[in-house]
This record gives sequence, structure tokens and C-alpha cells, in this order.
Amino acid sequence: MPSVDGPFSLPEEITKSSLFKAALTHRSVGKQNNERLEFLGDAVLGMVIANLLYEKFPGYDEGDLSRLRAHLVCKKKLAELANEANLSVHLHLGSCERKSGGHRRSSILADSLEAIIGAVYILRGFDYTAKFLTALYAKQLQQLPRAHELKDPKTRLQEYLQSQQMNVPEYTVVDEWGEGNNKNFKVECSIPAMHLNTIGKEKSKKKAEQVAAALMIDLLDED
Repeated sequence: MPSVDGPFSLPEEITKSSLFKAALTHRSVGKQNNERLEFLGDAVLGMVIANLLYEKFPGYDEGDLSRLRAHLVCKKKLAELANEANLSVHLHLGSCERKSGGHRRSSILADSLEAIIGAVYILRGFDYTAKFLTALYAKQLQQLPRAHELKDPKTRLQEYLQSQQMNVPEYTVVDEWGEGNNKNFKVECSIPAMHLNTIGKEKSKKKAEQVAAALMIDLLDED
């Protein structure tokens, strides 16, 4: 059975238990799967990470802490941790899911890790699970980005301009083409006072605005 790479490994008492086996069992196998454990593990993970961040960053406000927590508990991050633990080779998948490469799918890996967290919580309680997660996330907690870097580009750009006592940027749809799911948008982000503008292209207006704002931030950084 798998152990977690790093300073903390799960003992055989946990990894050889029926509950741990259930945590590795995808719903494609049948009714006895890891969905309930995933639900529990998600809640426990959120609580532990919130507490770690609360203690690590006493000067951060609720918004900063929320962004950092979302960064650490997102499916992408969980899948990365699952891959580091070589979890994919231990998953129990239905035949169709296995043939389609489900053991490599990020969502399945992330859900399985959450289920393992739920199983550890049931078997050993909150304090033990908190220590397990603190060890599991040790590297990620050391390498956290700054909180403002996790804000979306439009928010970052607006806050910067307001700090300079300037008006918020203007966003204008300059072109759109295609139909239905194939629709595309070209959006201009402009700062008239600085005579600057950038263009973002994406599948939705909101995404195009974010791309244009990100390009504007890059432009301001260069200046």
C-alpha cells in the first residue's frame, strides 16, 4: 500500500485497513466506493489548512487567507500530491475507467487523496490527521506565493490603479465571432490616462477581460 513521500508515512495499521481500501476505490467499481470518505476528507482538509494558515500569517485578512487556502486545497494541488505519493498504481477502478486511463486523471487522484484524509480521520482522529496533513503540505507551505499574486488579474490591476489614485481600467469588446460553444471574444483593456491598451482573446468575454488585464499588468511591470 502507498505511503506519503516526505517526513511522514502512514503506518500499516491504516494502509492495510478496509477503510483505506475503500478510500482508493472509485465509484466506477460499484456502490462501495470512496465518495463518502471524499466528502469527509474535503471538510477535514479545509479545516486543517485554514488553521495552519491562520497561525502562519497573523497579519493576513480573511480574503488573503481564503485565497491561500483555495490555492492549497484545489484539485490541481491535491493531484500533484497524489502523484508524488505514487497513488495512481494503487487505485481500484472499474474496467472502463481503467482502460480510459482513469488512474492518471487529476480529478480521480485528487478525490482519492481526499478520501484517504477522511479514512485517516476516522481511524486516528483529528489531531493525528492534522499532523499527517502538516507533513504532507510542508513543502507547499514553504513555497506559497504572496497572497496578492493569487488575486485575479482584473482585481490586481484595479487595486494598483486605485493605489495610484487613477481611474479603473476600461474594458471594451472590439470583436466577437463564432456561434455557441465556438464563440470567441476580443476585448481591449485601456488606461486612457497612461495611453496604454492591451488585447485579450478568449472563449468568453470574462476570460478575455482577464487575459487583457494580465497583459496590462505585464506592461506596467516593464514600465
